[in-house]
Amino acid sequence: MTSEPAFFVHQSCYVDDGCEIGAGTKIWHFSHVMSGAKIGQRCNIGQNVVISPQVTLGDNVRIQNNVSVYTGVTLEDDVFCGPSMVFTNVINPRSHVSRKDEYRPTLVKRGASLGANSTIVCGHTIGRYAFVGAGAVVTKDVPDYALVVGNPGRIVGWMCECGVKLASGAQLPVEGTCRACGTRYGSQAGRLVVASRP
Repeated sequence: MTSEPAFFVHQSCYVDDGCEIGAGTKIWHFSHVMSGAKIGQRCNIGQNVVISPQVTLGDNVRIQNNVSVYTGVTLEDDVFCGPSMVFTNVINPRSHVSRKDEYRPTLVKRGASLGANSTIVCGHTIGRYAFVGAGAVVTKDVPDYALVVGNPGRIVGWMCECGVKLASGAQLPVEGTCRACGTRYGSQAGRLVVASRP
C-alpha cells in the first residue's frame, strides 16, 4: 500500500525524477519541475511555470502564472513572483554559442516581491522584503526593503515587511514607522533594519 504524497501536482504537469518537493506545496496546470530542483514547503506554483535544474525555492514561495525560474536562481522563504515576470541566467546570450558554464547566479532574499512583467537581469541580489514594481528591469543589486520601479530599475521608496510604503525617495530613511502594522525601522550601517515590532 502506497501513501498519498504530501504535496499536490496537477495531472497536466511534468515532474521529473530527482526533484525535492516539500509538504503542502501545490503545482498547477501545465508546469514542469526539472530534475535537481528543490522546492520547499507550502509553495504555490502557478500555471505554465518552469522550475529548472539546480533551482532552489524556500518555504511559502508564490510563483504566479507564466514564470520560468532558470538554473542559477535561488528564491528564499516567502518570495513572491508576479505573473509573467522574467529571470535570466546569461548576460550575453547567442543562439549559436553555448554559455552553460557562464550562468550568473541570482539570489532573491526572504520576503521580496517581484511585480508582474518585471525582469531580473542575472548576477544580482534582491534584498530582504524589497519590492520590485510591475514592469521594472533590475540591472543591479537591490537593497533590503527598497522599492524599485522603471527601466532601468531605480529606488523610489522603501517598504515595510507587510507591503505598505514607509518612505519616498532614493535616500535611505533615518527612521520610519509603518502606518499599517506599526513596525518601526531605522538605518544601521547603511541598511534599513527593523527597530521594533508592535
